[in-house]
Amino acid sequence: MEKVRVFLVDDHKMIRDGIRFYLDDDDRFEIVGEANNGQEALAKIGDQEFDVLVTDIVMPQMDGIELVKNIISGPTFNFKILALTMLSETQHIKKMLNYGIQGYLLKSSGEEEIKKAILEVAQGETYYSKEVTTIIMNNLRGEKAKGSRMALEVPLTPREKEVLHLIVKEYSNQEIGDELFISVRTVDAHKRNLLEKTGAKNVAGLALFAIEKRLFE
Repeated sequence: MEKVRVFLVDDHKMIRDGIRFYLDDDDRFEIVGEANNGQEALAKIGDQEFDVLVTDIVMPQMDGIELVKNIISGPTFNFKILALTMLSETQHIKKMLNYGIQGYLLKSSGEEEIKKAILEVAQGETYYSKEVTTIIMNNLRGEKAKGSRMALEVPLTPREKEVLHLIVKEYSNQEIGDELFISVRTVDAHKRNLLEKTGAKNVAGLALFAIEKRLFE
């Protein structure tokens, strides 16, 4: 198995050193670069080849949100993006997911969860910690104006709804296939249809769509 190459962006050296301490001791990972803000990251990442960009959100000069915005609006890139931050406010989570990042993790997460998130994101899966999902759902449950469920303008088939429900529950493609007795290829086909119908950029966007529409409360 090839090592997962990681680029770290955080304005606190102590945080970068802590993540490096976790990953340097594990043969599955290799840290190929670091930056202490978004501006420095943009200047460096063009010269680096890596698999996962791990970024904080609140940073001087250019924060993580602007960094991601610049990345997705720029030339084609072939790495995944994982937010690792102290920010647990719904607006930050939703904004980052809407930009199409593959994962959102709080810095309170332990070593094994950080490693798991990086590995899953590198493999094309999405990862958002249970705390993040809970924060979004609790926030939306507190909005009383539109009732317990919102009207669903997007017509989904019963099978697509089943797949979407399992996505919200953080099932992997293989786990979805096992649960529904379908192949991983069929799961991928359903995901492509869901992305097209909802306009989401990735699986994280699908989960956010389901949560915002309150499909599975």
